[in-house]
Amino acid sequence: MSHQNNYQGAEFLHSAPDLTRCPAEGGAEVAFAGRSNAGKSSAINTLTANKKLARTSKTPGRTQLINYFKIDDQRSLVDLPGYGYAKVPMAVKKKWNKSLSTYLYERQSLKGLILLMDIRHPMQEFDTMMLNWAIERELPVHILLTKADKLKKGPAKTTLLDVQKNLREANIADLVSAQLFSSLKKEGIKELTRVLDKMLEIDADNTE
Repeated sequence: MSHQNNYQGAEFLHSAPDLTRCPAEGGAEVAFAGRSNAGKSSAINTLTANKKLARTSKTPGRTQLINYFKIDDQRSLVDLPGYGYAKVPMAVKKKWNKSLSTYLYERQSLKGLILLMDIRHPMQEFDTMMLNWAIERELPVHILLTKADKLKKGPAKTTLLDVQKNLREANIADLVSAQLFSSLKKEGIKELTRVLDKMLEIDADNTE
């Protein structure tokens, strides 16, 4: 049984090479961020039930554009450039960092961040950096521990509990939540859609 959600009609809207060419402020957007090999495009495609919406590249880190996907006239999902895996010069990485931090701090339409981490390598340096930026702005963050199918259920659950414990110990559990996700097995979609609906203020009863 396929569970219909508010994201299955998502359409490609716009690609921006940098922040100055993002769509005009207004409405609400939630950004997806993660290391280049965290399965970001696959997660967006699974959520929207459209295998071709976000391009999955055989070379992680190839996509250095900010991609917008329209949900409705007022709401969008944003696919931020993957980070950390591509063999790019340090100057380029620094520029990415500056762009990402500027986007997170200054984009008024941004209502939340979905931070994707490969469940086998959670909380890498980039992930912590993104969390810190979002927390400084008091932006809600939802962590997707992707590729959960790569671990057995016990170890996957243990990893999730460890991450949740870290969030509690850092006193950020009120702003940051986490879940298991598998694009391959299509697991965790309902939980993700609930979080997105809340961030984007989509009325759960309004399923047309």
